[in-house]
Amino acid sequence: MPNLRTPEQAREWLDSLGKTVTDFAAENQLDLHTTYQVLAGTKKGRRGKAHQAAVALGIKRGTVEPYPAAAVEG
Repeated sequence: MPNLRTPEQAREWLDSLGKTVTDFAAENQLDLHTTYQVLAGTKKGRRGKAHQAAVALGIKRGTVEPYPAAAVEG
C-alpha cells in the first residue's frame, strides 16, 4: 500500500502532474473549497466531502462511496 502524503506533499504531487487544485477537484468531482481546506490542513478529512478530498489526494486511506442520486439532487 502506498505511503500517505502530507498536505504539502499532496500540493507538490499536483504540481508535478501539472494540475491545479481546480482541475484536480473538477476531475474527481470534489468540492473545490473543501479541497483547498484539506490541502491547507484546516479540514482533516474525517467525514463527508473532506473525507472524499483527503482520500483522492492520498492524504488519508479509505474508500469513497458515491452519494445516492436523490441526496445529490435534493
